[in-house]
Amino acid sequence: MVTEDQYRIDEDKRITLHFSVLLMDGTVVDSTREHAPATFQYGDGNLLPGFEQALLGLKVGDKRSMIIETANGFGERNDKNLQEIPRNRFSRDMVLEQGTMISFANAGDGGELPGVVQKIEEELVIVDFNHPLAGRDLTFDVEIIQIEPAVQIVQIQGEKTKGEKTKGEKIKDGVSHEN
Repeated sequence: MVTEDQYRIDEDKRITLHFSVLLMDGTVVDSTREHAPATFQYGDGNLLPGFEQALLGLKVGDKRSMIIETANGFGERNDKNLQEIPRNRFSRDMVLEQGTMISFANAGDGGELPGVVQKIEEELVIVDFNHPLAGRDLTFDVEIIQIEPAVQIVQIQGEKTKGEKTKGEKIKDGVSHEN
């Protein structure tokens, strides 16, 4: 039987860790150190692939500081992400200043897309939709707190009778656990 301290980070593992993301000058841009640790499933898309790849093979108790190069982090800055928006598209009472972050409705998925005001002209506002960390190498400091097999939730299709709900099962380590 494999014990928790023998697990290494790879596919189908649920990882709990503390992390800090720093600029190359040491400025902390994100961290869990003062809060609860973060938990995610390896490969679930919550971390950029470059960050996940840096974790591969680590075990509980490991502490690492890794440089994540631009291409493996938030990518290069893209000039196509600088958009000119007519000034009259903003409400008259909105205070626009260089560096102000504004949330825009994303027509593609209905979500929000943050943009940073780069320049204000008489008729146009230049908004940068690049990720704020695009174009930067980063330092990723991690401490692995827990590794466990990921829990897969499988919905079992069944006939419903009046007043009865379809049952689901949780599968953990190949063992069925009914909800």
